Amino acid sequence: MEWARLRDVVFDCARPAATARFWAAAMDGYAVAPYDDEELARLKALGITDVEDDPTVLVEASGGGPRLWCQLVPEGKSGKNRVHLDLSATDVEAEAERLVGLSATVRDRFADHLVLADPEGNEFCVVGQDG
Repeated sequence: MEWARLRDVVFDCARPAATARFWAAAMDGYAVAPYDDEELARLKALGITDVEDDPTVLVEASGGGPRLWCQLVPEGKSGKNRVHLDLSATDVEAEAERLVGLSATVRDRFADHLVLADPEGNEFCVVGQDG
């Protein structure tokens, strides 16, 4: 019997396209999946003419890692995440500064890691490569 494998990490959000762009820029080797004619036709059939209004935006890893789905939900975030991502970096402070430049906010600082939030308020950590 084959065990389950991680396929996707899903973010509920108010602005899927913007959230997807943030995460694609935040992580090395990730990009928003391109829109082909078939996908554009599917969106048009739903009455969506601008990809900025796409209710589900996919972020893919070039190396075959887990995908990120950013999906539209009607309610806002209310409380602490029960699951979050940990990103590693050789220079935690420099990486946090770069992520803040992409619209993240620093929430807390600890000796071995920083807690940040993406533009939707989803918390994530930046830890040192040895952390």
